Amino acid sequence: MLPDGTYDIFVVDAEAGAEPGTMRLDVTVLDGAHKGEVVSVHATGFALDEVDALGTPGTLTVRDGTPSLVLEP
Repeated sequence: MLPDGTYDIFVVDAEAGAEPGTMRLDVTVLDGAHKGEVVSVHATGFALDEVDALGTPGTLTVRDGTPSLVLEP
């Protein structure tokens, strides 16, 4: 996982989770010291399906080792 901070990201892969409303997203960091790194995030509560999530930019925030992801509309 990335160190605590805020990262601009881009979704490069997405897969529906086992439970409804869950998804595994692979995101790449777009800038900074971790530019180009790919991180997997398990997400819940997105209104998108995995196909719609592909190519979506967003912001990944890591605080106390816990990730939080916001995708742009």
